[in-house]
Amino acid sequence: MKNIRLVGVPEHFNLPWQMCIANNDFTNAGIQLNWKDIPEGTGKMCQMLRNNETDLAVILTEGIVKDILNGNPSKLVQVYVESPLIWGIHVAAHSKYTSISDLEGKKAAISRYGSGSELMTYVHANEHGWAKESIPFEVVHTIDGAVKALTNETADYFMWEHFMTKPLVDSGIFRRLGDCLTPWPSFVIAATKDFCENNPDAIATILTIINAKTRSFKSIPTIDTILASKFNLKKEDAQNWLSLTSWSQKTISEIEINNIQNKLVEYQIITKKGTYSELVAAL
Repeated sequence: MKNIRLVGVPEHFNLPWQMCIANNDFTNAGIQLNWKDIPEGTGKMCQMLRNNETDLAVILTEGIVKDILNGNPSKLVQVYVESPLIWGIHVAAHSKYTSISDLEGKKAAISRYGSGSELMTYVHANEHGWAKESIPFEVVHTIDGAVKALTNETADYFMWEHFMTKPLVDSGIFRRLGDCLTPWPSFVIAATKDFCENNPDAIATILTIINAKTRSFKSIPTIDTILASKFNLKKEDAQNWLSLTSWSQKTISEIEINNIQNKLVEYQIITKKGTYSELVAAL
């Protein structure tokens, strides 16, 4: 039995992995896939890949591309979710801010530097013509940390996935002022360079299993009820999320890599671009 480490955020996107693990799909194929939830998000997972604390990560596209270009010895293995990620823009329920324009120059809560919550503030600022340098940050690590920061007014707004934060909106803790969509696929599967080079067969097996699950995920009976129960969502929210989410079973193409990098340059998230072979594993 081959032991392999995998990390990802504890969110609805990763329920297919949890189901495969619970069903022993990987162990039946000779792989002990050890999943670890990382609520701190992409910045933390980039660090774990760098430090060889994990072999694989289900990770935000923009975060891992930026980190590889900054020296992370990892590779993109496959696109996992090809639809955009919908980032809700939230303030505390009692906040004096009532519109997106009110947030210019205000302090953004982020899970950590290099995270999607940081990088998407730049995308959002660019869309509204705000200077990137004008954004102050408050590092809050997790959603719970963001709740505390916005409630205590040590930060002014927080960007996080729309549906994961919707229970906080419904319960009157946050108000959502709008949404910001990623102009690229949401999630990719990344692996350390050493793991790619030494375990191509194991990677192929893992991808075969997870891709089969994501192809059939939406047709699982009562999947909307399962999602609603597990992630504290209303059933109609789970259905809405399913309708907006598309998984992928494909390697990321050179055209996609170039488009992503061009956008990241436009948003001043990266200053240099890499080649396809520098970013994507040759499996």
